[in-house]
Amino acid sequence: MTAVVAFAAQIARPSIWAGALRRLVSAAPRGLALCLTALLLFSLPLGSAWAQSVELNQVSTARTEEGLELSFSTRFELTHVAEEALMKGVPIYFVAEAAVQRSRWYWRDVRTARVSRSWRLAWQPLTRQFKVSTGGLNQSYASLAEAMVSLRGVAGWRIAEPREIEDEGRYYIEFSYRLDTNQLPRPMQIGLGSPQGWGLALERTLTLNPDFSLRSANGP
Repeated sequence: MTAVVAFAAQIARPSIWAGALRRLVSAAPRGLALCLTALLLFSLPLGSAWAQSVELNQVSTARTEEGLELSFSTRFELTHVAEEALMKGVPIYFVAEAAVQRSRWYWRDVRTARVSRSWRLAWQPLTRQFKVSTGGLNQSYASLAEAMVSLRGVAGWRIAEPREIEDEGRYYIEFSYRLDTNQLPRPMQIGLGSPQGWGLALERTLTLNPDFSLRSANGP
């Protein structure tokens, strides 16, 4: 319990509400204290160090014999609160999702394929390394910067099978990449809508040419 309170105190910013929550955490039973700690972490004022965004650095598509492939890279840094949680032993998850949609003038658009890919970032204090896990593969890195490079994008990601795309018709991709707060420990999710310091996300609509190359990357 002492470690949990200390963690909250380390990343807390001065505020009346934060001070009141810290006092409640110290006096509460263990179960309630975990919930109050989550409120303490995410009820603090949003400052410039907490406001972060994800930028789509590069993106391209290609049609191959094996289907439709997507390659992308993003640019962002972990927020202070996310990095603090990581160093305290909380794994951080990122997820990319792509839905291939076919435009139809006579009816609503139809989804022909949908895929997702996730990365798990964790700090290993015994080896003092960062571990990134994705698709059954695990890789360790000596620094956080190196680990972050490995999860900011992917090349040749198959997002549709040949049978799911046709020569006729217009297609576009609904693409998103985000820090997945749904996989945070349950006490940290209670009562949270858009947890401050964890709002790393982007959404784009990628319009495809008839040859399935990328035409444009439109903002949300």
